[in-house]
Amino acid sequence: MAAKTKEISKQQIISYYMNSCQENDVVPRSVFKFCSNLGIDDAQFYKHFGSLDILAKEVWLAFHDNTISALEEDKQYQGYDRRSKLLAYYFSFFELITLNRSYVLFCLKRKQGVKALQSLSELSKLRNAFLKFTTALIEEGNEEKKFSFTKHNTRIFSEAAWAQFLFILKFNLEDDSPGFEKTDVVIEKSINTVFDVFDHTPLENVIDLGKFLAKELIAR
Repeated sequence: MAAKTKEISKQQIISYYMNSCQENDVVPRSVFKFCSNLGIDDAQFYKHFGSLDILAKEVWLAFHDNTISALEEDKQYQGYDRRSKLLAYYFSFFELITLNRSYVLFCLKRKQGVKALQSLSELSKLRNAFLKFTTALIEEGNEEKKFSFTKHNTRIFSEAAWAQFLFILKFNLEDDSPGFEKTDVVIEKSINTVFDVFDHTPLENVIDLGKFLAKELIAR
């Protein structure tokens, strides 16, 4: 058999992997089988990924990286305050989730609840990138504070942001509203609530969010 010499990019491999999972409703059985179907040598795969497990993690990292790239291309983004930057991230990220919803549902369909999502290995690279992103936002806010006792612990607050992110992701997976408009509401209310609590402003948004979530729980 003639050696395969087809050159392929990292992004092309990720796209083919996602399509393969959706079309076959199962992850590829091996790197050899995956590469054979794609028409490339194993070496082309290992040039970018150490295993299929790593590739699965890179899919979620790509969602984050593409989100950040889109935000950085927006000239207005750098002028946003921290709340607006986080809102922009969430809305952009979940736009990508919507565009790739079939794969997302395939990947997460056997997981139940936020705790299950926390243990999902596919999200590990996304988690690290997300924590780095939110840590930078927290540090940005700390620089504006005059007294050390008013500054937020970056580790604690970034982990809290990740827990909030998983909550919104779980909500989105179950959202059956047109255009996933309820997810947009949850994003806005939860982000505003977090910043209101952090900044010691009135807790009207906390009550507002609680009423909304209670209504959704009763409806389900």
